[in-house]
Amino acid sequence: MTPLISSGARPLVCAAGTVLFRPDDACSGFVMLTEGSIRVSLTSPGGREIVLYRVHPGDVCLQTFTCLAEGRVYSAEGVAETELKGELIPPAEYERRLASDPDFRRTVFMAVAHRFADFEHLVESLASASIESRLAEALLARADAGGDVHLTHDALAAEIGSAREVVSRQLARFERARLVALSRGKVTLLAPAALKQKAAGH
Repeated sequence: MTPLISSGARPLVCAAGTVLFRPDDACSGFVMLTEGSIRVSLTSPGGREIVLYRVHPGDVCLQTFTCLAEGRVYSAEGVAETELKGELIPPAEYERRLASDPDFRRTVFMAVAHRFADFEHLVESLASASIESRLAEALLARADAGGDVHLTHDALAAEIGSAREVVSRQLARFERARLVALSRGKVTLLAPAALKQKAAGH
């Protein structure tokens, strides 16, 4: 990302679990992360949550970009998944940089373009991919170096836009096939290569 101009920006430090914005909140500024991850999710009127995307260093939050561009309030929720470090650029300073700094403007627009590509993948996955392949892909994406996924069934359901019961049934199938081992709040990947085939629809 383009180096930040210190004047006009505020340091941002948040603990994991901090809610950065909720639906109907006004936008307080443009976040540029140097460390950490923000999970942005949407909850349906029926209470089902789906993770829209994550914001990492170098990424742009589309919700924030849209709010600043159109003067809208947030329609989703953003939560710090880990401790966050970065800077918050107030709206007026963000507009000034966007208008006067070509490098900053180019960086922002390129990041927005990449984020829209992520959205296209999400929509395509929800429209065409099976629960089996979406869950396999989510498990592979969220596994740590030891092959463990520290997420509940509810959280995994939010990752793939499905119901907890559906995810639990599919995880049980994976366990019977010896692809994973299940324990409370954790899924251990036993056969990552086979899960990659499932994720690819094979």
